[in-house]
Parts: sequence; C-alpha cells; structure tokens
Amino acid sequence: MSGASGLGSVERFRVAIADRLGMKLPADKDGFLADLLERRARDARLSVPQYVALLGDRRRIDEARSLACDLTVTETYFFRNRVQLEAFVRAISERPATATGRRSLRILSAGCASGEEPYSLAMLLREAFSDYDAREISIRAFDVNREMLAKAKSGRYSEWSLRETTRELRDRYFHASGKEYVLDSRVAAAVTFEEANLADFTDVLGLPETLDVVFCRNVLMYFTPKAMRDAVARIARCLVPGGLFFLGHAETLRGVSDDFELVHVDGAFYHRKVGSGPYHEGPAPRTAASSEPDPTAASWVDAIRGSSARIESLTSSEPESPREPDYPSAHDPPENELDRVRALFAEERFAEASDVLDTLPVTSSVKPDAILLRAVLSVARGDLERATRVCEELLVLREHAAGAHYLLALCAENAKDFRGAASHHRMALRIEPAFAMPRLHLGLLSRRAGDTEAARRELVDALTLLLRDAEDRIQLFGGGFNRRALIALCRTELGKLA
Repeated sequence: MSGASGLGSVERFRVAIADRLGMKLPADKDGFLADLLERRARDARLSVPQYVALLGDRRRIDEARSLACDLTVTETYFFRNRVQLEAFVRAISERPATATGRRSLRILSAGCASGEEPYSLAMLLREAFSDYDAREISIRAFDVNREMLAKAKSGRYSEWSLRETTRELRDRYFHASGKEYVLDSRVAAAVTFEEANLADFTDVLGLPETLDVVFCRNVLMYFTPKAMRDAVARIARCLVPGGLFFLGHAETLRGVSDDFELVHVDGAFYHRKVGSGPYHEGPAPRTAASSEPDPTAASWVDAIRGSSARIESLTSSEPESPREPDYPSAHDPPENELDRVRALFAEERFAEASDVLDTLPVTSSVKPDAILLRAVLSVARGDLERATRVCEELLVLREHAAGAHYLLALCAENAKDFRGAASHHRMALRIEPAFAMPRLHLGLLSRRAGDTEAARRELVDALTLLLRDAEDRIQLFGGGFNRRALIALCRTELGKLA
C-alpha cells in the first residue's frame, strides 16, 4: 500500500462506499480497497483525497454506479437454489384468483446481476401455467452493476451459467451460438431490466403494496446493518400483505425486521409479509419452528450445492466457540493467496476462487493445501469426477490426508455407495480422530442403515468434537453449515433417535 492511499484515505473510502452504495467492506479488504482507490483516482485524473470527496458528492451518481462494477459479486447461475424456486412456484400456483377472476402477478428481482434469476422465474412460470400468455405477469429486475445488466439484456450465456439447468429446459428455452447459449426471445421479453441501487432512498421499488413477490438473494449480506434495515423496510412497504420475500439461503431477518414471518415448506425457507393477503389462502405451510430439514433425504453434496444453510436462521442463539489458531505448513503457497481462495469460497464465489488457484505458480499449485482447496471447490461446484481425481492426486503426495478421504466419502455418498463412504470416513478419523465432520456423517449413515445404537454413539461423539473443532475446518468441510447449525443438526438427529 502506497503512502498516497494510507489507512486514513482507505477508511474514508470505505465510509463513502457505505454511504453511497450501502456496502460494507471489512478491514481484511484494506489492500484491495487501497489498490482500487488508487486506480479510480488515477483514471479520474484526481488525487486520492479529491477522488474520495468526489465520491461523497451525491450529485455524482455516475461515479458511484461505475464504482459498483468493481465491488459487486457477480457469481450466479440459472435455477440457483432450485428447492426455493420450486416453493415459489408452488405458492404462486396455490394463490386464488381475485374476485374479478384476474390473476395478476408482480415480481421484483433486486440485485439481479446478469439476469439468470429473473429469467429462471420467467421460465418456471411459463412451465407452470398453460395460460401464461393470458395472465398479467410482470417481472422487473434491477442491479447497480451496469456491466452485468448489459450481459442480462444480451441474453447470451456460457455453459457454466446453465450448469443447474435441466436438459429439457435448455433445449426448450436456449439455442447454441458458438460457445454461448442464446435465450429464447419469449423469455427475454418477459423481464424488464433497469439500473438501480437497493440502498438508494428512491422509488426504485415502486409504490406501496404493489409487489406480490420480491427476490433479493445474496444481496443484503453485503450491506451495512443500517442499509440492510432500511432496504428491508422499503421492501416490506412495497409488498402486498401476505407477499413473499425470498432471501439467500445464508441470510436471515432475525433482528432486522418484524414485518415478516418465516415459512418452511418441503425444505425451503422464505419470508411472508405479516397481514392477511392472497398467499394466506390454501393449505397452511409448516413454519420453521415445526420442522427441520432431513439430512438423509438427499446426499450431502446436494446440500452443499444449494441448501446447505437452510437451518442457519434457526440456530443463531448458539454461542460460537473460540477460533482455534491455524498452523500453516511451511510448504504451502503464499498464505495471502490461499486466504483469498478461502474467503471467496466462504462467499460462494467458487468460479473466482478456482481462477485464483489456477493462476498460482506451478510450484505452488502442486502443494498439498492448494490441491485440497481445488478438491473442495470441485465438490462445491458439483464436479465430483474431478474432485475424486484431485483427492487421489493428493493422497499420492500425502498419504495421510484426512480431508481427501472425507471428500472422497462425500463423492461416494452422492453415488449411493454408502459402504465406500463409511470406509473413507473411518479412514479420515484414523488419521485425525478430532475431525468432527466424518463422525457426523457416520452417524447419519448409521441412521439410514437402521443402526440406531451406532447412530447415537457417532452423533454424540460428533457433537462433542464440533464444540472444539477448528473454525477454518468447519468452514471448509461443513457444506455451508456453520458450527451453530451443525450442533443444532446433531441435537435434532439425537432427538429423533430418542
């Protein structure tokens, strides 16, 4: 960091970003912010103090929005968190017509990035309703990142963006053009895009009680607490009574707003605005307090792919255990690079994390810790064949790599090879007896097999180990569950066994 953008300037830059964009940038981003500040000031032909002052001028909307392109997270894909989208379609399908028979539906996708989310909603609604064209359906989408909006309006996507799109939907709503896939014009025409910032105190959300559904997934988590509260209050104001509010699977409104009730339907969580409205008709959905997700209903890899933090909002009362110190190997790649990969992984920015790994020097990329991270990312992205190959490569270099055995066990579970999975879990525990995750999985596998005695024993041991397992290892191998959620999961499973 140069003297021109020392800590004082960076801190003022951080405050200006929070004020103009509502975004929080923690202290561990100081290096990134310093580089960004110097580059933006240089491009504007201003000194660093002059640029910070410029950014603080609310009349300079263009500069704030241009800066947002450097700060926003753009990693997304079609049909992300499918179980939540299915819950959305189910709620809409059960909604009765108005007294006049009209079936209007007004949807907003806030923080739409490159458009995959609103286009997914349009496809799902078209699939769900045979009279789609006769319905009054409006889908608005906005984002502060103009570069992503340009991509959304182009309707052209890579195969990676369609990684969770079924072959049937891909064939029906896309056609190949070189290495890209072009969206069907009927779907493209169903969504209206605009450049706007959810943190702005403007009427971008619309008039009071004019929206039926708001999707705002993985956006609020990057806001300051005040910006988050203000944005949620404005969303509540614009939703009709009983309107639906969908957050990211790791986000919660606990302590943020009392305007919503939490709804849990078939493993999906969403929020509903308090008050009588169209979505209160029909069968009453189960509330989150009445049911826990069943980890044996699908593989752990499925949980990692899209539903790994569903019980996050239920477990915030559990205290976090103190973080244990990390003990990096002397043979690891530069720690700042691996830390960056871990940070991107924690934010589910898997493609970016993989890119960082791919740019490591060859001598560093073959080190055990880098290989392990590559395997973890392969599992997170659903590429289990690659994950298996990478784990086997790691075991050649480091025979006693407990993490590699654990990841191989996850791959085996996904392939329904439960015997092979149990074998790898036990091998991981022989290498590292204090590794909590293999013990938890052995408990779940024993319960699946009907061995309640073994399941109880393994889950009790897992609960004990989770209280003291290293925080970085839980983040890496927990599939998106944090320590509190994993402890709650163990207790729930033990309660079922009792």
